[in-house]
Amino acid sequence: MTDTKPLRADARRNRDALIAKARELFAEGCFDLRFDDFAKLAGVGTGTLYRHFPTREALAEAVYREELTAMCDRARELQATLPADEALESFLRGFVDHLHSHEGLARTLATLMATRSSALAEGAQALGQVVADLLAAAAKTGTIRDDVGAGAVMMTLHGISAAYDHPAYRTDADGVITLVLAGLRRHSGR
Repeated sequence: MTDTKPLRADARRNRDALIAKARELFAEGCFDLRFDDFAKLAGVGTGTLYRHFPTREALAEAVYREELTAMCDRARELQATLPADEALESFLRGFVDHLHSHEGLARTLATLMATRSSALAEGAQALGQVVADLLAAAAKTGTIRDDVGAGAVMMTLHGISAAYDHPAYRTDADGVITLVLAGLRRHSGR
């Protein structure tokens, strides 16, 4: 749920404190924490918690939205500062790094998948757009093929995201990105 009116400064600080503490706790793997404890640990009242986030899922969605916004901003920054193929590779490898370092959030978001959260759908659309932009820029330079769309890459990223608890996750996820990049690269004679 997105509020249409801006928050007062103190309300914004409280909301930000809750999101920051939730991000930290999810990163530490605190999955079974009582929801009310988020308020205490963030230094705000329980009423404040429920006013901003009526459920654990709403809090997880807020963390997810901020993380996704940062990832999309990073993609645009890479596109503006690196050659197109390097920007694509850096983004895809950064995506794996991000998932690896935010495993707790991945676990929390797994519960959202079952609820068909609108935040996840919006996030997938935003992420798909930055991937499409990165692919188009690299294809335009001729460094990657132009016959593979963002949907294929997004399916790969979704698979990587779903396998966060696989024992060799990091190594295998890096290997998948290496395969994707090798498959995307334009080779002479194509």
